[in-house]
Amino acid sequence: MSKQMDSRSTQATGGSYANPGFVHSSDGYSDSPRSTPSENHDKMPATKKKRRFRVAKKKVDKEALKKEMDMDEHKVPIEELATRLRSDLVRGLTSDFAEQRLMEDGPNTLSPPKTIPEWVKFLKQMFLGFAVLLWAGAVLCFVAYGVQFSQSDHPPGDNLYLGIVLVAVVVLTGSFSYYQEAASSKVMESFKKLVPQSAVVIRDAVKRDIPAEELVVGDVIEVKFGDRMPADVRITYAQGFKVDNSSLTGESEPLPRTPECTHQNPLETKNLAFFSTNVVEGVGRGIVIATADRTVMGRIANLASDTDTSSTTMSREMQFFVNIIIVASIIMGIVFLIALLALGYGFFVAFIFLIGIIMGNVPEGLLSTVTVILTLTAKRMAKKNCLVKALECVETLGSTTVICSDKTGTLTQNRMTVAHAWYDNHIYEMDTSDTQQANVYNGDSQTWKALSRVALLCNRAEFKRGQESVPIMKRETSGDASESAILKYTEVVCGNVQLLRSQNKKICEIPFNSTNKYQVSIHELAESPGRYVLVMKGAPERILDRCSTILIKGEEVPLTEDWQNAFQKAYEDLGGLGERVLGFSDYLLPPGQFPPGFNFDVENPNFPLTGLRFCGLMSLIDPPRPAVPGAVAKCRGAGIKVIMVTGDHPVTAKAIAKSVGIISPGHETREDIAKRRNIPLEDVRASDAKAIVVTGSDLKDLSEKELDHILSYYNEIVFARTSPQQKLIIVEGCQRLDNIVAVTGDGVNDSPALKKSNIGIAMGITGSDVSKQAADMILLDDNFASIVTGVEEGRLIFENLKKTVAYTVTHIADETLPFLIFIFLKVPLPLGTICVLWIDLGTDIIPAITLAYERPESDIMLRMPRDRKKETLVTGKLLGLTIFQVGIVESLSGIFTYFVIYGQFGFRPDKIIGLRDIWSDSSISNLEDSYGQEWTFAQRRLIEITGYTGYLAGVVVTQWINIMMCKTRRNSIIEQGLVNYPLMLGLSVETAVLILLAYLPGMANTLNFAPLHWSWILCPTPSALAIPF
Repeated sequence: MSKQMDSRSTQATGGSYANPGFVHSSDGYSDSPRSTPSENHDKMPATKKKRRFRVAKKKVDKEALKKEMDMDEHKVPIEELATRLRSDLVRGLTSDFAEQRLMEDGPNTLSPPKTIPEWVKFLKQMFLGFAVLLWAGAVLCFVAYGVQFSQSDHPPGDNLYLGIVLVAVVVLTGSFSYYQEAASSKVMESFKKLVPQSAVVIRDAVKRDIPAEELVVGDVIEVKFGDRMPADVRITYAQGFKVDNSSLTGESEPLPRTPECTHQNPLETKNLAFFSTNVVEGVGRGIVIATADRTVMGRIANLASDTDTSSTTMSREMQFFVNIIIVASIIMGIVFLIALLALGYGFFVAFIFLIGIIMGNVPEGLLSTVTVILTLTAKRMAKKNCLVKALECVETLGSTTVICSDKTGTLTQNRMTVAHAWYDNHIYEMDTSDTQQANVYNGDSQTWKALSRVALLCNRAEFKRGQESVPIMKRETSGDASESAILKYTEVVCGNVQLLRSQNKKICEIPFNSTNKYQVSIHELAESPGRYVLVMKGAPERILDRCSTILIKGEEVPLTEDWQNAFQKAYEDLGGLGERVLGFSDYLLPPGQFPPGFNFDVENPNFPLTGLRFCGLMSLIDPPRPAVPGAVAKCRGAGIKVIMVTGDHPVTAKAIAKSVGIISPGHETREDIAKRRNIPLEDVRASDAKAIVVTGSDLKDLSEKELDHILSYYNEIVFARTSPQQKLIIVEGCQRLDNIVAVTGDGVNDSPALKKSNIGIAMGITGSDVSKQAADMILLDDNFASIVTGVEEGRLIFENLKKTVAYTVTHIADETLPFLIFIFLKVPLPLGTICVLWIDLGTDIIPAITLAYERPESDIMLRMPRDRKKETLVTGKLLGLTIFQVGIVESLSGIFTYFVIYGQFGFRPDKIIGLRDIWSDSSISNLEDSYGQEWTFAQRRLIEITGYTGYLAGVVVTQWINIMMCKTRRNSIIEQGLVNYPLMLGLSVETAVLILLAYLPGMANTLNFAPLHWSWILCPTPSALAIPF
């Protein structure tokens, strides 16, 4: 951006810092700000009058939002920036000019995105996917009943009942799904919580409180501990000023802010503070450089709200299945309609038959079954710390081919821990577990005692009260992460830190600051009453520069070049592990020069800060979770690529990646190879490396094709120092390669990638509200290992859903074939409409649901992720097996039972074929059977409903065998076993329902079922036993 850019062009575009995806109008500004002499803090009430903001409608360019910010507001001299923004660093803006700028730019609030009304979401659940098929079936049933009503004074009510039941099924399942997913898209509601209510601003040289939404670019503001930043601000003054960027980046370490530019990257420099971040220490002042949607948070909010959510694999496959059923039903219906008309049937009669054929192809119970199975699995996953917000995402996790995982809190424990200590010229490895009981160190060493004394005394962290019964490593502390880690460590290895501190009373202290990079405190020495000890910790190289001696095995020796080289090697070794290294030193103040009661001055130090004694180093790291290496290995065995995407330093990221197995042992990056061979990096071929670490600055320069090459060529990838936009670009790159991508995240910055991914996974403990709202699933324990558990459950649900579909769609043949012989053989109807409902929604729905409890087959996590183009939920092979093999056998067994029942009543097959019209004529009361017996219409009606019941019994008996076949897809039934107690219970319930329908008094007059002779139930047995063959 040109430094000569005037305020008109700067404000019109928000400067080069502004979001290039937005287009604003600008009409220019008034004269430069005036000043008033008053310096009083004027508490002004919030403005109540309404304003009309002349802001052009936003035009969102998502591609522009993904680009990195191009700005220089943090680099130009502060005076030049103030001139550019037409502000005054002391007096601020004038009220009139601020008012005009507010009219031009609009309020300092995030623009709400287009939202889908709740009633539209409800209707989508009611009228999309499988529900369309059931609605179509219900409409056809009502049409059929209307046609029958127009043709007869007393039409049968079967079609009316079926239509009502189908509507009830759709409404109930749709309402349930809407209730389950009602809260999954309230992303912007959480962003609103990040906006502060008020701000302290200097206008007309008067300090006043105003609503934060009235801030404008160029305002000079003041913030203090406990405040939330009301805009993006260039820092002009800071005193112990630290901010918590966790709402923006997910990293919880407080970051110091200073007026100096420390980095070219605006997200890395210390002289910028961003909208919505919290001030955790000190006070600061700055000039506003961006408001509302032009802030970093505004860009992320718009990127999150405008990012299209990927449809789930389950929804796509269910839609594919619905399309198959619709096309097959229509084709079959039209073919048979033409055939019926050719056979001489009237149009209305043929149309009724057409509707019956179409309804026979609709698996009425499948929608309810799938919904219940997904719900049961979601509840089971919640018990394993995976809270699923969208039911269909349960299966998506099982289809995952790439997991883009955050580092902090997911792969690691989100707690800094002492990992190593260097003293006596030896590096000791510390236990980073929750107990730290396995620490290995030389407790008798005088050097160790001196080092631990400095660590516990030169430390401002304290345990919060009332936690005596809580394990040390789980106690809450007040203080930054590094000092809290050292406090917990010294409490474990040294004992009661509070007691030791009270015995070595602190006299004075110089806090850590970013200029000196050390912290100093002076204490009374308990072991030598009347003497003082000075202790110092900080950046290792700064501490070493202030030392003239080093403590080795209890002896103080000169800090020679050899010892400096030893220090440097240890420092590099520990830093190479990605650990944060601190140096420790002390100095016993001479009692003659510093007698008891000496008045120490920390403003103008009257005590030595050089010539100290170096004690050693301690290194800290956020250690990996113990279960993560095994989980990563399990992912690799299941064909899932795990990619680390973090905002942390590349060295730290690579160290953690190696420790958890994302980078396998022995696999090297180009940098590792160059270092090992001692050759320039340019001489190492990319193909020689098995792993790669890509920084945000590298990624910024990569083309789309180059990124795709990295993602496809390397199996072990770490992205470090990435921005929110880059994380989204990585996800899109993986999806371009036809991957199903799961993304983990906890910060606001992760929300765009969480929404774009196939399944977004937020952290339940450390995650921000925004990330939780954007995600599809929440890890209640923030543990990567829980994701792997979810993957296994997702694969299991796909297997079990496939088994359920195979079990359920056999009804297409069961319910279509009887209708076809009714039409073409002109026999009495073998299967009534009420009986169809009892098959779909009565006897078979419970056994189908119990398949959700089927345990995984032995190799479920040893297979590659399924090929979504070939291994779909519903395949031609599955439909062929279930409908044209198993379904036909089941139908024939029911038809055989039907003919047996009619034969035992006296109507042999040769008699009932072609008898339909006479049989259904209620005026005929003397119809003769095969043996000359006469039957009234009421008696014939009893035979007919007995035939319905027999056909139902034939289907139930054969389904017993069918469900045993569906229990396993790869293992034999002996390997898989019969241990599925819910399934056994489901079969018992199915049998009990059949018995109740058949033998409960009054069923003949209400639901059209009649008692069966025991021998009729045995009729389907031979057919059932033939199914496995």
